[in-house]
Amino acid sequence: MRLSLGVCAAATMAVMVGTSPRVPHVSLDPVAIGKAPIASWTTFNGDYSGRRYSTLTQIGPANVSRLAQQWVYRITEVGAQRGAPVPVIKCTPLLVNGVLYITIPDHVWALNARTGIPLWHYDWVDRGGHLIGQRGVAIWKKTVYFLTPDNWLIALDASTGHELWKKNYADARKQYFSTSAPLVVKNHVIVGVGGDAMDMPGFLDSFDPETGELQWTWWSTPRKGDPALKTWPNEAASDHGGGMTWMPGTYDPNLNMLYWPTGNTNPVFAGQGRPGANLWTEAIVALDADTGKLKWYFQVSPHDTHDFDNTTAPILFDRVVDGKPRKLLAQAARNGFFVTLDRVTGSYLVVKPYVPLDWSSGLTPQGEPIPIPDKDPSVGGSINIVNASNWPAPAYNPKTGLFYVNSVEGKAIYYLTDASKEPSGYGGTGQGIGHAPRVLQAIDPLTGSAAWTHVYPNLNNPSTTVAPSILTTASNLLITGDDQMNVIIYSADKGQVLWHHEIGANESGGVITYLLDGKQYIVFGAGDSLYAWSLPR
Repeated sequence: MRLSLGVCAAATMAVMVGTSPRVPHVSLDPVAIGKAPIASWTTFNGDYSGRRYSTLTQIGPANVSRLAQQWVYRITEVGAQRGAPVPVIKCTPLLVNGVLYITIPDHVWALNARTGIPLWHYDWVDRGGHLIGQRGVAIWKKTVYFLTPDNWLIALDASTGHELWKKNYADARKQYFSTSAPLVVKNHVIVGVGGDAMDMPGFLDSFDPETGELQWTWWSTPRKGDPALKTWPNEAASDHGGGMTWMPGTYDPNLNMLYWPTGNTNPVFAGQGRPGANLWTEAIVALDADTGKLKWYFQVSPHDTHDFDNTTAPILFDRVVDGKPRKLLAQAARNGFFVTLDRVTGSYLVVKPYVPLDWSSGLTPQGEPIPIPDKDPSVGGSINIVNASNWPAPAYNPKTGLFYVNSVEGKAIYYLTDASKEPSGYGGTGQGIGHAPRVLQAIDPLTGSAAWTHVYPNLNNPSTTVAPSILTTASNLLITGDDQMNVIIYSADKGQVLWHHEIGANESGGVITYLLDGKQYIVFGAGDSLYAWSLPR
């Protein structure tokens, strides 16, 4: 580990000039974590609900055309990493006391939120794990929490970047790796894990934020004696069944429930050795935050055979349904289904495709899709949808009542490469075919129908199926990007393009907004750079 302070920032590109930065004292009252983001952004999604909604209104439709770039911070001191030829910011920045925290694999920076000038830089030397991305940090009191590719939970002093303690929670030699942002809830640091190359079980861990001691573990495939084992052929299959927890969940403080999305089933693509629904992979699970005990689940992709990682954020909101107030949860799943659930009980209100699909023959009485076996990968190839969404964040605006998601409509051929009775690892592969339109959708979560859509011009049909994250505001703005290196702002109610600007790369992290010194900023990562925009004074 190397720690460098901001005076070495000459090696970076900051489009602001100033003297050596003074490192401010950073402290966050735990009571403030998860509150509506105004002068801070304290969790991966801004608050606990996952809405990525801001009540700020200084920037609105009447003046958005005047937006001007305030500063850019470019990562120049990190070169090619293992499996990553150039740095890409895939995190959502956190903001506390005027300090922004950003990450890439193995690295954390603290930046002055007014200028983009670095205050300190923490550098971890990993011993394994995939460096495909890093989603950000968590913060509690005076401590920042960071996950490394080789599964260490690192506690850093938020003001200086000095390492306080570290805890190894998964074995990288077994092909576990970590890309997530931790989630701090009360006195718990909740940590998810990734890894599906070697057929390992997924899990969530909860750690004490002061000591790093393990508080509880929840396994995303059932243990011996659990009735859910009947959804697997045997205990061994369950113990190698995947269901990784590699994206942050959401949380309801009043119910004290975590809502976590679980990943794809293992072996990947090859389902012939694991007949059954394969709980609790490809599901939304509700857990007691203090114990990790499962309260309910809804399996969005029973018996997954297409790597439909169900890791898109489940967004929490309240609405009146049939004259009664309801606590709800909605998700635009990667498998192409939009679901709205009662977040108290897990019962469903809406389960409806939001992209064209034909892999399901209907729904179970519980509302879970019924897969068509003929759509499973085959040696000769079978056609199904591409990933309808991926890990970049959707959003919900309580003023419009709409759920927003960047979706992909298209087809792929899925091949089975391991046709044995007991396959392992990646037992197949998929290859996109034809045109794959990118579509921004505003969905009514009470019906599952789109109120409006915007089809992005598909100029070069890029191969990636990862669409940018979204932020909405109380001033009727929706901020996102396309796949042509443009940042775009729409009206949230109608989908009208209000402003756009071309930058050096596609938006690659989460968009945030905050009020600092009476000035509203919009900040996002794109490629190796972090951009800050605001209105000119």
